[in-house]
Amino acid sequence: MGYSMKFAFYTLGCKANQFDTQALEQLARARGHEIVPFSAPADVYVINTCTVTAESDRKSRQMVRGARRRAPEAVIGICGCFAQVSPEAASALGADVVFGTRDRERFLTLLEQAFAGRSPETHVAPYARGEAFEFLPAGGFEGRTRALLKVQDGCDNYCTYCMIPYSRGHVRSLPLADAVSEVQRLRGEGYLEIVLTGIEISSYGLDFRDGTGLADLLEALCRAAPEVRIHLGSLEPRTVTREFCRRMAALPNLLPHFHLSLQSGCDATLSRMHRRYDTARFYESVSLLREFFPHAGITADLITGFPGETEEEFTETLAFLRKCSFSAMHVFPYSERPGTPAAAMTQLPRAVREARAHEAAAVAAEMRDAFLRSQAGLLDDVLFEAGVPGVQQGHTRNYLPISVAYPEDLKGQIRRVRITAADGDHLTGELADM
Repeated sequence: MGYSMKFAFYTLGCKANQFDTQALEQLARARGHEIVPFSAPADVYVINTCTVTAESDRKSRQMVRGARRRAPEAVIGICGCFAQVSPEAASALGADVVFGTRDRERFLTLLEQAFAGRSPETHVAPYARGEAFEFLPAGGFEGRTRALLKVQDGCDNYCTYCMIPYSRGHVRSLPLADAVSEVQRLRGEGYLEIVLTGIEISSYGLDFRDGTGLADLLEALCRAAPEVRIHLGSLEPRTVTREFCRRMAALPNLLPHFHLSLQSGCDATLSRMHRRYDTARFYESVSLLREFFPHAGITADLITGFPGETEEEFTETLAFLRKCSFSAMHVFPYSERPGTPAAAMTQLPRAVREARAHEAAAVAAEMRDAFLRSQAGLLDDVLFEAGVPGVQQGHTRNYLPISVAYPEDLKGQIRRVRITAADGDHLTGELADM
């Protein structure tokens, strides 16, 4: 191609989607194109969509229509999970190119062709078992301190509320040697922290069928770049065994922040969701993490108002949350996703779902406040990422935001900090390594 275009990207959804967008940006730059903000004039607008709930679908449609209204002459491209599972609906929005969740180089080629005057095209194919992992270049964000690395894609769990197995296909893993090479490349480019992401990273290696698993990956990455902090994405609770914790605790650069996928604190609700653990197994994971990582940040997701959830079941969930004492939570009222088994179940009134989400969020806020206050007096290594004159901001190893009064810019440094107090939703501290 002999001309340069201005590309603008917008991402909806999870960190895997964020990674995919960053990779698309890198691929577009490698082709000679310029990346501009989504709010700026551009030749091509790309919306990387999400379909995890009906609300995600609505936001995806809203972003596409808004881009078309704002730039009627521009090329509009849709990719991601909404486009993968609903290609006809995506095409009806007036996009020039509708793509799915794979083969990103081909997607960029079609966008270039659309800009050159070719006809609109929808290019979405169903997934088949045995497909290879699509290697994409890892990218960074928040200056040049932290980068995302997607090590896994797809999911075979088929929870009753979720479309992800249909939008992302079966489990596929980044080969271990490629993951090591990417971590070493990112270290050479100056990144100090790498966040491992995927659709269900606990399934890493299942497609290799040689016994390689997530623990093997983490050991290889931590040892390949011992000065780089490795940050895990969301874990399926059954991954956390005593042997897993023993191996992870031996890795000094693995961050003690663990996000466990909970969704409900009631066994009956978990069964209707087709989750593959119960509350006893989940709590075993929490207890093991606290045994091996005493000051770990342990976070979780929660869905309130799932079909069939009674008041008694919701009360069980609130009691279980308090028992686990999470350091933070993401709380969502259940949103039915057409095409899932849960959408065909008897639904609770939306007002009930939202009221329960509000109540659970209040419990989460209490736990968050208690965890922040428990950190006072501790020493920790902080990665500084930003700041204003006189105040530097970063995150502790257990992923708590912290501010330190200091006259010089500390961005891009890891410094030892004494935590002094909790201040609202973040910590304050002072440098301890001066």
